[in-house]
Amino acid sequence: MTAQKGSAFLLKIGDGAQPPAYTTVAGLRTTQMTINGDTVVITHKQSGGWRELLSGAGTRSVSVSAAGIFLGSTAEDSIRAHALAGTIDDYELSFEDGSKLQGRFLVQRLDYSGDFNGERTYTMQLESSGAVVPA
Repeated sequence: MTAQKGSAFLLKIGDGAQPPAYTTVAGLRTTQMTINGDTVVITHKQSGGWRELLSGAGTRSVSVSAAGIFLGSTAEDSIRAHALAGTIDDYELSFEDGSKLQGRFLVQRLDYSGDFNGERTYTMQLESSGAVVPA
């Protein structure tokens, strides 16, 4: 198994159509994905002192963090509009090996910053709403 390039880990936003066509969010320098799962503990007296969990139970979610240089792309404009409106949209995460994950996400946080003599940058946090599935 070979190492995969971080630059090939892409965040894409849907165009609002069904099925959606996805556009890469340009200018991203870092992208991070976290898969969260809450557990349901079913330990009882006969567990022999070991914790037991209920398979398939609990709540699962996916969080995506990204940061980059603001380029004023259509995708960035869509993300800002969704952040301001609090609306959920389709997103796709694609990886160098060709695998993809698709789901609906809410822009939980969008931050802009910039120095006097530097570029304008942004960071964002997306939270899944519903299933995130392989595409």
